[in-house]
Amino acid sequence: MTAIPEEMYKYHTWANQTILGRIRELPASVLSQEVNTSFPTLAHALSHIYAVDQMWYLVLTGMEMPEAFQATRPLNERILESLDDYAHAYNELAEQFSTWFQGQPDLEQSMLLNNPFAGPRQTRLSEMLLHLVNHGSYHRGNVSTMLRQLGHASTMNDYALYWYQEPAATLG
Repeated sequence: MTAIPEEMYKYHTWANQTILGRIRELPASVLSQEVNTSFPTLAHALSHIYAVDQMWYLVLTGMEMPEAFQATRPLNERILESLDDYAHAYNELAEQFSTWFQGQPDLEQSMLLNNPFAGPRQTRLSEMLLHLVNHGSYHRGNVSTMLRQLGHASTMNDYALYWYQEPAATLG
């Protein structure tokens, strides 16, 4: 049986693929169309989700959080050229996580997380994974709002819908 944190990460991957699939149905220009909201464009929001996922991957694989944050900061500001580039980056990172999960005997193990914004805290790997998923859900909500502001419908990507769906085909 898959552990809940790993299942939640699989949901996160599915939800990212689902929202990318919806954006793929729209004109390519929508990715860089400016919106007056929390991110200036959909591309900025997608870059942020990816950068934070990458930062947590680095932390989970042993890098101290301040260094992981600095290492991924440029990713947060890097705008990729196409939706295919985002799909490829997301899929590549999901494969790295999949490999990482295979080598994790205990997702409830604790480690000292030295958060540069909040200070040190003993934190379980499972908590970090659930935070990563929650962060992605929050910002996929931003993406849905941005799509509506641009005159397009979004798509459902709730966890409850994931229960009833086959995983989305790998994009890219």
